[in-house]
Amino acid sequence: MSEHVRVLLAEEEVNDRIRAIGEQISRDYAGRSLHLVCVLKGGSFFMCELAKRITVPVSLDFMAVSSYGATTRSSGVVKIVKDLDETIKGKDVLVVEDIVDSGRTLSYLLEMLRDREPASLRLCTLLDKPDRRVVPVPVDYTGFQIPDEFVVGYGLDYAQKYRNLPYIGVVEFED
Repeated sequence: MSEHVRVLLAEEEVNDRIRAIGEQISRDYAGRSLHLVCVLKGGSFFMCELAKRITVPVSLDFMAVSSYGATTRSSGVVKIVKDLDETIKGKDVLVVEDIVDSGRTLSYLLEMLRDREPASLRLCTLLDKPDRRVVPVPVDYTGFQIPDEFVVGYGLDYAQKYRNLPYIGVVEFED
């Protein structure tokens, strides 16, 4: 079986939307500093591009979480693979994610981060699949709502491939 990638969101469209989100975040946090927390690995591409477009002072940190293990379905058990390097207590924190899907992992992660007493905690995602939501998650900034298709590019992968695509595509399989 072979695969190919169909363009869902072109590079220019993605860049324009990230610019708009950066402008909105800059307005919302005017006069304050913002601490971006990237959820690895997928969120790294989006966070780097977003951070370049935010005009208030930003600091960055990274977390890696896993809820899949060796399968393609979420186990519902979240494991912290890499925790934050710095405390977030008293900081305005924006969690930056590549995609919100079922909501299980992010719901757990946001609750855990709330317990660390940030001044504020918000969520920004490049892609949102509301049709797949099992657990409600408050998304404050959304790039695009997309249909329930398997997407790659801009940090998202299929078997560790396609992360480096400058657009969002849908993996399609052929016999």
